[in-house]
Amino acid sequence: MEILLTLDATKIEPRFKHPQIFGQFDSLKANQAFILHNDHDPKPLYYQLVCERGNTFIWEYLESGPEIWKVKIGKPANAQTQETIGEMVVNDYRKAQVFKKFGIDFCCGGKKTLDEVCNRKGLDIEIVKAELGQVQNQEQGTPMAFDKWDLGFLSDYIVNTHHNYVKESVPFISELANKVARVHGDRHPEVIEVARIFSKVAADFMLHLAKEEKILFPFIKELVHASASHTSITSAAFETVSTPTQMMETEHEQAGEDMAAIREATNNYELPADACTSYTILYKKLEEFENDLFIHVHLENNILFPKAIKLEKELVQ
Repeated sequence: MEILLTLDATKIEPRFKHPQIFGQFDSLKANQAFILHNDHDPKPLYYQLVCERGNTFIWEYLESGPEIWKVKIGKPANAQTQETIGEMVVNDYRKAQVFKKFGIDFCCGGKKTLDEVCNRKGLDIEIVKAELGQVQNQEQGTPMAFDKWDLGFLSDYIVNTHHNYVKESVPFISELANKVARVHGDRHPEVIEVARIFSKVAADFMLHLAKEEKILFPFIKELVHASASHTSITSAAFETVSTPTQMMETEHEQAGEDMAAIREATNNYELPADACTSYTILYKKLEEFENDLFIHVHLENNILFPKAIKLEKELVQ
């Protein structure tokens, strides 16, 4: 197995460590590896790789402390080549509705295969495949070919469509959530939890959008310009674009988990018998927000980010 480099995790700022390591792993081809150098056992990283990348890597300790740990992380020659959930949706967006029906995350969890997800969730894979097949056999209209769009144009579309939706919706949903919690919280304590969780989602995601609009998306546009004009890339505040994209993916996953917690607390947005108009509107807006989040994150995790990483690699070759 070809060893490409040694990545010294002790020299990486803590909040960038896992994003950079994941970015390095994702850039590997079959039968390639890198050495991770660390000052403590990186076992938590192993479990995160298992969770997010499945059985697609080798993990071999070369040194095991007490002061230095070195681990060879690589992709075997027979690395998983099965189409991922995210790739399936990119190729046919209609399949997103099937995944949503079965509670399969096609955006934040889009890098897993159908086998992995069904095994983990205890789903009958043949039933899921049958419904996917039905969708595939249906006559397809003319969907927007997001994966064919210029990356700068796609970035603008995400901002103008999904970022603006979040900015417009967050204040309204927050106000509704707090009102319903105040009025109905004594009889329905779950709405107090809903207000608490959504307050966290709102704060975290507004900061997230700012980072994308001020740092990441402008750099992606610069990559596009450099490619079109055959010029060099201006140095950025990060080593490679995979560092911020991995961080954005981590934040996407947290937002997805928070919205899943809201769905669970509300029993899939089931309204009680005494729900008032505000209560009803709140649940409808929360479900709408979650649906928009699925599409928003899918466009970034499964299309924009991988294409930006690929474009950057082409420019530096």
